[in-house]
Amino acid sequence: MKFDPKKDVRRLLIITAMAFVMAVNLKTFIRAGELFPGGASGMTLLIQRLVRRYANREIPYTVVNFLLNAFPVYLGFRYIGKKFTLFSLVMIALTGVFADLLPDISVTDDMLLISVFGGIVQGFGVSMTLEAGATTGGTDFIGIYLSEKKAMDSFPIVLGINAVILCLAGVFFGWDKALYSIIFEFVMTQVLHAIYRRYQQATVLVVTSKAQEICDEIYRLANHGATIVNCEGAHEHQQRKMVYSVVSRAESGTVIQAVREIDPEAFVNLIDTKKVAGRFYFRPED
Repeated sequence: MKFDPKKDVRRLLIITAMAFVMAVNLKTFIRAGELFPGGASGMTLLIQRLVRRYANREIPYTVVNFLLNAFPVYLGFRYIGKKFTLFSLVMIALTGVFADLLPDISVTDDMLLISVFGGIVQGFGVSMTLEAGATTGGTDFIGIYLSEKKAMDSFPIVLGINAVILCLAGVFFGWDKALYSIIFEFVMTQVLHAIYRRYQQATVLVVTSKAQEICDEIYRLANHGATIVNCEGAHEHQQRKMVYSVVSRAESGTVIQAVREIDPEAFVNLIDTKKVAGRFYFRPED
């Protein structure tokens, strides 16, 4: 596990800032609306509120959250990446500490506004944390493990875990809270999908006269292979070659820029790809 001082200090600063953002969101929108976000944070809030209601005691957010993250953190250290998991632990710890220190702040009483803007802030915090090379813990670890190591679609499993949390919340605290929490989760997911694109794929089609150079550059930049197809222009009937490749959505901009540098006359078509069957390379977490 090697450390790069310049890169890792920047990484730590981003994680610290996002931990504060997540804690503020927790003590404003989430607490004000008594919402239940998904994953370990949602389960932590559920346990806190159950203990407060039935035992009339307050338990620290940090302690419960760490206990719930024990197994996901093990998965991270064992299968995903040691440095990635270490920074994720920092994120989990700082979020818990900030959440325990900050007072509850009510921004608005409108539940729809709370659900929508709370989801936006949560999605932004989760996205920037993932971009920085860490995670907020809980189901994020499970999702990454299943996506990278088992080549499984993790969404149904994560959705199932969140559904259990929301059902328990509905039973104990009323279905209106659970339903508003679904709005919160939906908005958060949309923001996450828009910002964080590591696990989204894109099909790149390039009509060019420099196919081999472009294939070599795609492999160098994205570590993905490509297929060269002979083709003919319908208008001028000139022979061309078409390069076909699937790359990460996050890498697509870099790939297109490289294609333009190699062949300014190339015709490039980028298509969103819903699913890829077969071998697809993901850069491993550090």
